[in-house]
Amino acid sequence: MTVPEGAFNFDLCKRNAYLESRGVKAPGFTKTGTTIAGIIFKDGVVLGADTRSTAGSTVADKNCEKIHYIAPNIYCCGAGTAADTENVTGMIASHLELHRYGTGRGSRVVTALTLLKSHLFKYQGHVSAALVLGGVDLNGPHLFTVYPHGSTDSLPYCTMGSGSLNAMAVFEASYKEDMTQEEAEALVARAIRSGIYNDLGSGSNVDLCIITKGKVDYKRNVELLMGKTYSRQKPVRYAPGTAPVAREKIDTLKDVAVVPGDLTEEAMDTS
Repeated sequence: MTVPEGAFNFDLCKRNAYLESRGVKAPGFTKTGTTIAGIIFKDGVVLGADTRSTAGSTVADKNCEKIHYIAPNIYCCGAGTAADTENVTGMIASHLELHRYGTGRGSRVVTALTLLKSHLFKYQGHVSAALVLGGVDLNGPHLFTVYPHGSTDSLPYCTMGSGSLNAMAVFEASYKEDMTQEEAEALVARAIRSGIYNDLGSGSNVDLCIITKGKVDYKRNVELLMGKTYSRQKPVRYAPGTAPVAREKIDTLKDVAVVPGDLTEEAMDTS
């Protein structure tokens, strides 16, 4: 049977199923079991994220960046497979930069949204990237969620990731319209903190990104919730007597004899 040109080819799927039936374990990937959130306040948008990435039950990175650059006025939080979120947001950022060069105009948030959801819908959820997109353009502040299958929502506050229910509980209890920037930052930080303390896939620190008209303030490690309980001195200094001394010999400079050597130049042996 000949496969028509342009049709899907499922040979690799059959191969993978056969290898799995023979006991071959499929290669794994790093996931960001995550708490990400965003909120619209009076003058802009606040995005927040935790900093833990996991590989199964192992913490792969304690301080990764989950808030990705899209444009000078647009940033995006990513949850799902770390490689997918980083590469999808990087690709869209590249497209928007070329668009700004070609048109001479600033990027709109809805343009980034259209590019993201079109790309994710094309792959039918196989690109594991759940995103919270926020930014400020000529039409004001915007906040969107983008699901891995390509569906989207436009909301005044939103959460995504494995700790999203914990963060959403904080938002629904304390959100109000026309919040100040300080109130919005505190609320987003509290929502992320709720996800970190109550979700095993979320952890470590709190990152915030505040986007207002003409300004972006990306704050790394605003709250160090799981910092080290000790401080390491570099270089390490050991107290006297820590290691036993088996033998000790001290030579003074007057006891050291200096023997002058032959300083004449010798020809290099090139044989």
